[in-house]
Amino acid sequence: MRLVTYSTGAAPRAGIVIDGKVVDLAAAGYADVISFLQDGDKAIAAAAGLKAAAGDPALGSVKLHAPVPKPDKFICIGLNYRDHAIESGMAIPELPTVFTKYPNAICGHLDDVVLPSVSDQVDYEAEFAFVIGKRCRNVAKEDWQDVVFGYTCVHDVSARDYQLATSQWTIGKTFDTFGPMGPVLVSKDELPDPHNARISLELNGTVLQDSNTSQFVFDIPYLVNYLSTVMTLEPGDVVSTGTPPGVGFARKPPIFMKPGDVAVVKIEGIGELRNKCVSDRRSER
Repeated sequence: MRLVTYSTGAAPRAGIVIDGKVVDLAAAGYADVISFLQDGDKAIAAAAGLKAAAGDPALGSVKLHAPVPKPDKFICIGLNYRDHAIESGMAIPELPTVFTKYPNAICGHLDDVVLPSVSDQVDYEAEFAFVIGKRCRNVAKEDWQDVVFGYTCVHDVSARDYQLATSQWTIGKTFDTFGPMGPVLVSKDELPDPHNARISLELNGTVLQDSNTSQFVFDIPYLVNYLSTVMTLEPGDVVSTGTPPGVGFARKPPIFMKPGDVAVVKIEGIGELRNKCVSDRRSER
């Protein structure tokens, strides 16, 4: 099952991709992806009965928004690939490094990433994210699949000068448009082994990150258990699991994104998340 939030000129709504077309989930009684996830197995059964019709738009013809436009939580994990921790000059963590992005950062496939005028060190980070499908607390590691609905791509855009100015990373991670997500939310049955998926990032056609989720320091069962011990997780919560090696600030010389650059996050079994970088027009006023 591949869920999307999409629009065709009207307000965004939830859809399911069937035979290359987008079928409106309103036909099953759901106006948005969050309400679909909240209904759990009932929603999945209702969606299973839908079929594409002649009048349904092709996936390539609709505007795709972030599949979960307004999650209750957008949680990010830092230094979760062994090689990335090493290239960053940091120790491999013994516990997850957790920070957040806020809803203002979220945008979708083909949306512009706005480079802020106050930073000249905006970096790229391809990330694999999982999305919670059931309200839960204190989840045992072995029960993680009971509460995870599926997976999507995230681009954890990062202003390194802001991020690394203090020990707290969030300020450099949550500028407007710094959280592209999508293009689809893939249910877990379509990606049976999320711990063996190729993940890469291309900048202007050049591959700068290329790894595999098998390199996680903390896998999904660990993260679900760890996070749910602290907080109640809600349907639609997004957990982005960190980036592999090859980021710009660790390169010699460093590579930072500039207006006109096109970044593409690719994850096996999910798809491609493409975004163009533009200047912050507010700085021109």
